[in-house]
Amino acid sequence: MESFTPKFDMKELQDVYELHGELPGIDQKDVGIEFTDASTLIIKGLVEGSFAHEPGINMGANTESSGTEITGIQNGNGEKSGFNDRHWIMERSTGKFSRAFDFPKQVNQDAVKASMKNGILSIIVPKKQRQEGRKIIIQ
Repeated sequence: MESFTPKFDMKELQDVYELHGELPGIDQKDVGIEFTDASTLIIKGLVEGSFAHEPGINMGANTESSGTEITGIQNGNGEKSGFNDRHWIMERSTGKFSRAFDFPKQVNQDAVKASMKNGILSIIVPKKQRQEGRKIIIQ
């Protein structure tokens, strides 16, 4: 299975880091977000295409082939249609993806929030608040 790299923006604000990534057409159930250590966030997932193509066939727009035939496609009723569909251009990214982000300052992993709207994954990662010194009482 092929892989691709979705595009992300990462911005540092006073109290948080903001990440915004382009994941068009991906269901949020197909995206995983996890910390692998104190400062590394991993975002990974899978984008499945709605087509199959044979290895070795160039799917670019500038080929002299007559397209890729996909036979035995099922229609909405679950029956196979007799028509051989041809994909002339296939430019959408499919496959697995994984992105790692390292934060330069300590973050509060328990307060991270993520949402996805209109194909944009937004993650808010709060910075860890600096702990004030405290006095220890001798008993």
